[in-house]
Amino acid sequence: MSKQKVTRPKAAKKASTTLRSKSTGKKSKVAAGSALSQTKAPKKVTSKKAASSASSVLRSKRTSKTSKSAAGSALSQRPSVKKRK
Repeated sequence: MSKQKVTRPKAAKKASTTLRSKSTGKKSKVAAGSALSQTKAPKKVTSKKAASSASSVLRSKRTSKTSKSAAGSALSQRPSVKKRK
């Protein structure tokens, strides 16, 4: 049984800041929205689209630390998929 995760207050604040910023890109906002929606909802998981956006945000060199924090929170709440050989 895996432990269900929620977005912590510090990450939620960064997600909120990311969503309110006018200079933030669409992928950052998708990831931040996902993280923010999971603040008090342990049964929610990050969608495939939001996880893809979060991954792109984390790999980008142009993204702020605030956006990366929110993206990391969203990505950590995606269930892991075991690859078949």
